[in-house]
Amino acid sequence: MDKPGKKVGVITHYYTKIGVGIVKFTAPFKIGNTLHFQGHATDFKQTITEIELDHQKIQSAKKGQEVGIKLDQKVRENDTVYLV
Repeated sequence: MDKPGKKVGVITHYYTKIGVGIVKFTAPFKIGNTLHFQGHATDFKQTITEIELDHQKIQSAKKGQEVGIKLDQKVRENDTVYLV
């Protein structure tokens, strides 16, 4: 199996009704990057088009920030997030 990329964060929460995952980033990240979400029942890639911090749209996330990302598929707490 191919390596998924560089680990950049972990899912801390998922809001099912609005399809938003909360990611705690351990490395910088910006809109337009492709992320690979991987966990026990999760394995998909998505190019990110929207990031929010405290309900405000932002262009990039810094190391240590917890931000919301609109996702096409469900993620679960503790899923790992990789930069592709």
